[in-house]
Amino acid sequence: MSKMTLKTEGDTHVVVTRRFAASPEAVYRAHTDPQLIQKWLLGPEGWTMPVCINEARPGGKIRYEWTNDKGQGFYVTGEYLELEPHHRIVHVERMYMPDPTPDNHVETRFDAEGTGTLMTMRMTRPDAQTRAAMLATGMEHGMEASYVRLEGMINAAHVA
Repeated sequence: MSKMTLKTEGDTHVVVTRRFAASPEAVYRAHTDPQLIQKWLLGPEGWTMPVCINEARPGGKIRYEWTNDKGQGFYVTGEYLELEPHHRIVHVERMYMPDPTPDNHVETRFDAEGTGTLMTMRMTRPDAQTRAAMLATGMEHGMEASYVRLEGMINAAHVA
């Protein structure tokens, strides 16, 4: 399957797409089950997620905390706004590095495509400067490392 693509739209949007050789149900579950999230959403090698709170329901809370072997760390908090099981997730999140970033509004879709899934994540930032700062972090490298891990995990375990 193809790797992740990242593009910008307008002044405030970032759109990430990624194809997975797995069903929409499996990819959706991997995005909402805290036990699975804690195994794949780690970014580059050397990072762990000791705290993973994911209450996958409207109004449910999100808190992910990452650390590495150099004593570095950061965390994300957020809330779910909408969930359509196996098809769509809408949430808002903010990253703390250590100061909070402006809210990131995220819509993630999981669409069947052949025998796999096309995941489309549309992030909306408050302004062009905030989006530029987010893109300057090189986040796409950590995202793709996580997605490679996710696909391997799904395919090895046949998560469904």
